[in-house]
Amino acid sequence: MVLFLFICFGTKVLNYRMIMKVKTILVSQPEPSSDKSPYKRLKEKLKLTIDFRPFIHVEGASAKEVRQQKIDFNNFDNVVLTSRNAVDNYFRLCKEMRYTVPDSTKYFCLSEAVAYYLQKYVVYRKRKVYVGEGNIKDLENVFKKFEKDRFMFPTSDLLMSIVPDFLNELNLNWRRAILYRTVLSDLSDLRDVYYDVLAFFSPSGIESLFKNFPDFQQNNTRIAAYGKTTIKAAENAGLEVQIKAPTPESPSMTMALEKYVIKVNKG
Repeated sequence: MVLFLFICFGTKVLNYRMIMKVKTILVSQPEPSSDKSPYKRLKEKLKLTIDFRPFIHVEGASAKEVRQQKIDFNNFDNVVLTSRNAVDNYFRLCKEMRYTVPDSTKYFCLSEAVAYYLQKYVVYRKRKVYVGEGNIKDLENVFKKFEKDRFMFPTSDLLMSIVPDFLNELNLNWRRAILYRTVLSDLSDLRDVYYDVLAFFSPSGIESLFKNFPDFQQNNTRIAAYGKTTIKAAENAGLEVQIKAPTPESPSMTMALEKYVIKVNKG
């Protein structure tokens, strides 16, 4: 059996119908800087070619743009942080706007990953940090302890309603601050590049694929998607998702990829 597969970004189409071995993977995110990256281990263990290319990127808002939103950092007691981008851009703008963050500021972090990243800017022993397990509702009891406080919620221009709806449900005094924008990357140089698997992590990544390549056809390309909203966006775009994460068996993208590759590369 012939066991190879290509992903086509351009008009060139390959119509193999066999389940083929996976040799190449394109991850639609920046390459991890750590030598201990699970992708590096996956690459070496299964002898794969794994490339990285952000399908979307972030552009920070200017201090002027923040002022145009009538956001005054002095008016908030607490900050709700749901991503590393939110952390970076909050502290970047604090510096640009010459705002000294008080030691009394409390941080409400969506996950341990966000809280860990926060240490890049603050010393934990001097700050109050509250951490969820990946769901904003994990912080419900803590939010209620400070229901009279004022909360800033730094976000991008693209925002799902889950967090705002929950903050409203608790009747908190909160304000959204758009501190950065999600921008679709230019992928035109990938038009004639082919991969066996394409891994997505957000609906914006799916949008970027079709924005750059309106004539994209999946054919035998395997699609990997992380998160329910990403999976839904892929399926709504007409893609078949073969590799899904997180699941109880595969809580990470690398684990899901490894499980799938081992299965199809047998023999």
